[in-house]
Amino acid sequence: MSELSLMKWNSSPGSNSPSPWAVYVLLLCLPFPVQAEETSSRATQLINQMSRASKELNYDGIFVYRRGNRIDTLRLIHKNDEQGEKERMLSLTGPAREVIRDGESVICIFPDNQAVMVERGHPKKLLAAQLPEPVETIADHYTFSIAGKDRVAGRDAWVINIVPKDDYRFGYQLWIDEQFSLLMKSELKDGSGWPIEQILFTKLDILDEIPDKLLKPAISGKDYTWYSSTVDAKVQAVSDRQWKVTSMPAGFSMSQHETRGVAKSGMPVEHMVYSDGLAMVSVFVEKIETRPETLKSASRIGGVNTYAIYADGYQITAVGEVPQKTVRLFAGSVLQSR
Repeated sequence: MSELSLMKWNSSPGSNSPSPWAVYVLLLCLPFPVQAEETSSRATQLINQMSRASKELNYDGIFVYRRGNRIDTLRLIHKNDEQGEKERMLSLTGPAREVIRDGESVICIFPDNQAVMVERGHPKKLLAAQLPEPVETIADHYTFSIAGKDRVAGRDAWVINIVPKDDYRFGYQLWIDEQFSLLMKSELKDGSGWPIEQILFTKLDILDEIPDKLLKPAISGKDYTWYSSTVDAKVQAVSDRQWKVTSMPAGFSMSQHETRGVAKSGMPVEHMVYSDGLAMVSVFVEKIETRPETLKSASRIGGVNTYAIYADGYQITAVGEVPQKTVRLFAGSVLQSR
């Protein structure tokens, strides 16, 4: 996910540290192999069908989200009608949290913090929407194949592998429902093929209609603190940027740029987002008044790697669902524009 749209599930309002929550997807081999010569074309066809189904169908499901040693159970409700797409995601375990998405905004409700975060612009889907359409546009950097068939939540599913062509990206494996083409399970894999994040539906109902009441938040947000941000779909011109990334893996390009203040420090933070169409890396540049004790730091939660360096009064942080070497490359190559 990003930026997945499971993006802000584990971040706290006002925090300097973004937590993409990423979500989604793919890589190991299961039994029941299909003929190799037909797998690539058929695999891309199934992925494209999945992308369309996730937008067009009405469904209500319960899934388990595992990241590292943490496991959460959530409910996802999706509706599509003449007014467009609407979604609601709510936690069934742990802290009570809700996310509501429509065509204009994503609203995240955090009862423990008595806070509501609103992001406006062109919000992405909450689950499994980061694959480009058509998926063939990333074929220079990933290969696609059918690993076989399996069953998830009592439903027959195709198992699809997406394998990166270099070690700057993670691999993925998708379980796609044979009848309705919806995503039933996904795994994010490290370079050794070990699953580091997993999404698994335990129940999924495809419905003719979704009542509007199911898309209303159970938490009113009254008397909460509201935080709002606007993401402009138009990327600022390169000449407007104060900072730039000078070295990155092939296929990555800037997809978003903005400068905003952060509540904790009040200092402006320059935020650049780079993507290869599937993998995504955010780079944050912030001027800080106090020199940190550690000039370089690295961390990992599930598939999300973070690398931060301090240079000339600025903290440069790269974060994304990519290997540690990738965020190190991004952060280490940031230079001030002249």
